[in-house]
Amino acid sequence: MNSSKSRMITFCGLAIAVNIVLGIATNALKLPLYLDTLGTVITAVLMGPVPGAIVGALTNIITGFMYSIRDIPFLLVNVVVALIVGFVAKKFKFTYVTALITGLVLAVVCPLIGTPIGIAIYGGLTGTASDVIVMWLRNSGSSIFAASFIAKIGNNLIDKVGTCLFAVLIIKYLPFTMKNSLKNYSEVK
Repeated sequence: MNSSKSRMITFCGLAIAVNIVLGIATNALKLPLYLDTLGTVITAVLMGPVPGAIVGALTNIITGFMYSIRDIPFLLVNVVVALIVGFVAKKFKFTYVTALITGLVLAVVCPLIGTPIGIAIYGGLTGTASDVIVMWLRNSGSSIFAASFIAKIGNNLIDKVGTCLFAVLIIKYLPFTMKNSLKNYSEVK
């Protein structure tokens, strides 16, 4: 195996570890955030949508076997994050403005995918502080989908926008040689 492939595999492994550690930390702290896609976003920007999707899928598969097999279907959300970010990064420079817009798009797309999965597996509740909003909306007459979706939109606005912006900051300070060796077609400033 050449050094370029080794470097790419190592980077993907680190990205998966970042996703898992941040996901575990937010879950343990019962934060109404996910933060489990930072490694996916960075990989998708630097290496493209397919490596990003692999990082996203493996993150959920590994955490599924470590904690709860019922979390594995959420890999669809992580894969879609990678595909959207990767294609945006191929087409445009992934700057703070691009990251903000991409984060806003993800804040809507991710709950559209994750809400039906969460309802099917967990009944719409996540075990976080946002469950209060879900229960309040349910008691106010909202459907389980609407209540869960609205709560997830709020979480994702902070989570996905913040993740994309933080990814730009991290990428900005990565050594040029690392960015250059991982970079596919996207330009990162």
